[in-house]
Amino acid sequence: MSWWGKVIGGTFGFMMGGPLGALMGATMGNYFDSGLQNPRVNNTLGLGATERVQSVFFATTFAIMGYVSKADGKVTSDEISMAEHVMSQMRLNAQQREVAKSLFSQGKADGFPVHEVLHQFKKECFRRRNLIQMFMEIVTSMAFADGSLSPNEQRVLSSIAKDLGYSEQNFSQLMSRLSGQVNFTSKESRQQILRAAYDLLAVTPNVSNQDLKKAYRRQMNQHHPDKLVSKGMPEEMIDIATEKTQEIKAAYELIKEERG
Repeated sequence: MSWWGKVIGGTFGFMMGGPLGALMGATMGNYFDSGLQNPRVNNTLGLGATERVQSVFFATTFAIMGYVSKADGKVTSDEISMAEHVMSQMRLNAQQREVAKSLFSQGKADGFPVHEVLHQFKKECFRRRNLIQMFMEIVTSMAFADGSLSPNEQRVLSSIAKDLGYSEQNFSQLMSRLSGQVNFTSKESRQQILRAAYDLLAVTPNVSNQDLKKAYRRQMNQHHPDKLVSKGMPEEMIDIATEKTQEIKAAYELIKEERG
């Protein structure tokens, strides 16, 4: 949590302007008004490279979750519960929760500069594809909060993916895998869960055992918590990544059991 300690300590060198600077400035400005010392905005880089990306990841994730929650015109109780679930998984303290809620509220406000925010986020996450994928998985969970995906939610997620450099094919593959993840953890028939397990590993039922193992290892590597943290994912999100690796492993074991 070193990035958070520096933020509340007033080290705002990571704020380089742009939409993310404004986003964090508005959020932390209100936060500091409630009793902590005033932030010092300067032109020097106060956070380390990894810490800087962590703070950007945190801010963008909750703001875009808010944006996605408004895709159908209103924020549902399921979506609010999903946001609170993510906060619980991250084990945020009371102060961090208030900041996360403020970012979420800014994201669902009219006129939120979503394309500009995503452009800056992509730039800050330079070549950290696994990190961007984890971001997409977290914000997509908001769209799946009620168990289904509406056309408007599909359109919003497609636009977000496009801003982050996903091709239509890659986005389609990502959505298929995430849909499999949702169905795999829901209470469906064994056959439906098995089908979801294949989707979760991004393979088809006729995949060979050798290619199945390769797909499993690839997914585990992409979601390895330590690797993601080293690339800039906030340490608070380790439990989210760990849960995903557990689901990937469970899907792989289910398929192996089914194949005998």
